[in-house]
Amino acid sequence: MPFPSRTALRIGAAALTAALIGPLPSASPSRAAGEFGPPAPPNPATAPAGGASTHGDSASSKTFSGPGPAGSPLSVSRATLLAACPTLLHGGDGQLLGLCTDIIGQAPALHVLDPATGNSLARLAIAKGSLLGGVYAYLDSDDQVVIIDGNRDLLRIAHTRGLFGIWSLRIVERTPLAAAIQADDAVVGVLPGYDGRVWFVTGGGTVGVHDPDGGATHTYRLPAGERIANSISTVPGRVAITSDHALYLFDADAAGSPTPRWRYAYDRGLGRKPGQLSWGSGATPVFFGPTSGTEYVAITDNAVPRMNLVVVRADGAAAGPQVVCVQSLFARQPAGGTENAPVAAGRSVFLTNTYGYDYPALPPDAGPSVPQDAPFTGGLTRVDVRADRSGCDVRWETDTRSAALPRLSTGDGKLYTVAQQGPLRTDLDPFYFAAVDAHTGTVTDQALLGAALVNPLQTAGTALNRVYYQGTLTGVVRVAPGS
Repeated sequence: MPFPSRTALRIGAAALTAALIGPLPSASPSRAAGEFGPPAPPNPATAPAGGASTHGDSASSKTFSGPGPAGSPLSVSRATLLAACPTLLHGGDGQLLGLCTDIIGQAPALHVLDPATGNSLARLAIAKGSLLGGVYAYLDSDDQVVIIDGNRDLLRIAHTRGLFGIWSLRIVERTPLAAAIQADDAVVGVLPGYDGRVWFVTGGGTVGVHDPDGGATHTYRLPAGERIANSISTVPGRVAITSDHALYLFDADAAGSPTPRWRYAYDRGLGRKPGQLSWGSGATPVFFGPTSGTEYVAITDNAVPRMNLVVVRADGAAAGPQVVCVQSLFARQPAGGTENAPVAAGRSVFLTNTYGYDYPALPPDAGPSVPQDAPFTGGLTRVDVRADRSGCDVRWETDTRSAALPRLSTGDGKLYTVAQQGPLRTDLDPFYFAAVDAHTGTVTDQALLGAALVNPLQTAGTALNRVYYQGTLTGVVRVAPGS
């Protein structure tokens, strides 16, 4: 997400101090976690799933296997870093890392974060690029952060703890990719394939593959006029990419060049909707399925007045896309659109409606929205793919105004997010940490976080040892089970 201007922080607004609200009466206990599985196979080129990327894993499922803090009194604390922190990562060593952008100068930096407080223990500046300099960094199998910076260099950054317990960050690899990326372009997404090759996409529509062993980089240009505003997803032998016109399934040929398997042109609507950052789908594609965790790939389109969930088969060797469903969403709302990717596991897909969400700032090339403005209507829904692949059905829909990209615990059956509540339906309404029963849509636990300065900017949190961390406009919020 683009970093909000300082004038948009609205320091004089009625920012609430964090306070604790006891959990609401619990809904029926979660059923077996097997309903939401299996996950895609572990990617050997990344850290363990759950904290390897902003979407959890390379399939972008946005799931984690352990339980979250729901079901107990909640303790809320805030770490003010004077930076927006859209990406929180953790690897095999359990160390929390944050990719943040400073308020002053709006330059990105990587932080080692204290899991007990969320405070920064070490900081490394990164050359400024697009989307906060690299919202879609990932952790490799050595727990090193991989990012392509504003200089068009592929970086691997290690974190180490030295004498007296002092943490440090160090660039251990710098590979120039300027020959493959135009000077006026910037990388918006990066993830490895299961063979270790690093895939990346740029805002201008370049799909690239870098071989870290041989050093070669190959690229493919999408059709003229197509741009990319979201990240990518990878499973064995397949890479999914969403442009502002179409969903693509790619793989690499014998020489390592990115090669499209098929292209599905979705309904991109009449223009950028309020609550979106670009015209077209706001969704990073997600792989999911009930057998291998990779049978389907899903995005949302930008149809008017309401978007659709689009599910396409990703298995088999079909020459073209085989569409399972184009399911209309959020019938209870006057309109619908989203800047968030689906959360998906098993046969279930969870989606949020960000229509009208009040971003403090937009990308410089966002263009006008259609209509110009709208209230943040919200909405959270679950859609299940039929077992016989004959279509999809809406399981439940609620009016929850999710202001963050939810994460699903397959261990406790809860969706974890930040909900906005209040009469204004603007960014001045307060924010609440919320746990949602994935079987019913009922909010079972919540705690007040504050307002304005704890805006999560529709970014994803992460869970570690039953503690939930959420990046905000000014730092990190930590929600833990209370004593």
